Amino acid sequence: MRLVFFGTPDFAVPSLDAIMREHEIALVVAQPDKPAGRGMKMQAPAVAVRARELGLLLLQPPKIRNEEFLSEVARVSPDCGIVVAYGKILPKALLDIPRHGFLNIHGSVLPLWRGAAPIQRSIEAGDRLTGVTIMRVDEELDHGPMLRIETTEISPDERTPELARRLSSIGGDALAVVLREIESGTAVETPQDHARATLAPKIDKREGEITFDETAHAIYNRFRAFDPWPGITFRDLKLTDMRPADGNGAPRTILEIADHGVVIACGDGALRILEMQRPGKPRTPAAAIARGLGWKAGHVL
Repeated sequence: MRLVFFGTPDFAVPSLDAIMREHEIALVVAQPDKPAGRGMKMQAPAVAVRARELGLLLLQPPKIRNEEFLSEVARVSPDCGIVVAYGKILPKALLDIPRHGFLNIHGSVLPLWRGAAPIQRSIEAGDRLTGVTIMRVDEELDHGPMLRIETTEISPDERTPELARRLSSIGGDALAVVLREIESGTAVETPQDHARATLAPKIDKREGEITFDETAHAIYNRFRAFDPWPGITFRDLKLTDMRPADGNGAPRTILEIADHGVVIACGDGALRILEMQRPGKPRTPAAAIARGLGWKAGHVL
């Protein structure tokens, strides 16, 4: 089939590679380049980089609702559109262009975790099972009928980057299967149970702030979910590595300071902080920072 592909971050690249092996990619659309890093130099998104490597026609429009852009998409006469973590809601005028409409790879088992951050919200909630859903895009948020679901377990220590890489690979393979089924006329669409829907809103930087009054389990799940951004912070310290630990005490009580980490009591349970980072400084073993700050076992922070 002749396809148009909308995607922006690393998560979308395996899907582009998977469908490239069997179909003609007539057009790739990604978000515009943005400043990033300490020098705030302009950087192209991962999908744009990959499209250039593959020699594909690439557009990075600031707006997708104007007639000029819609005409560009219509001009390539796509059979089907694919959207994977593109970053904008597609208007009906765009959805109507391909004769088979648009398909989306969503990083959850719908109708759970509809929205911008399904992988992070699933880890934050302590889910042990997740997956990807290939769905038909309609005008509502992650609302369309489903064509395929693939599930996978979340390991107890798995963080967002590792899970995202696994799900992106699973999603690319699942999408390839669905496109074959559409070509052969065997694809089956199943409506979502909208009554079971849960939301995965965009993450706010302030959500990474903790006080240690929360349970160790909740903090650790947030740490896994919010790696690498926004991370977990306590006052002006960024807690860059941690693990659950044995121990109990009043929240914020330092239970141990040793070379293998700093154990701090939480609202329930404890965490071993392995590494911390002070503002403008490199990541450092937690014990070294704790000793430099004058922390002692038994003190309440």
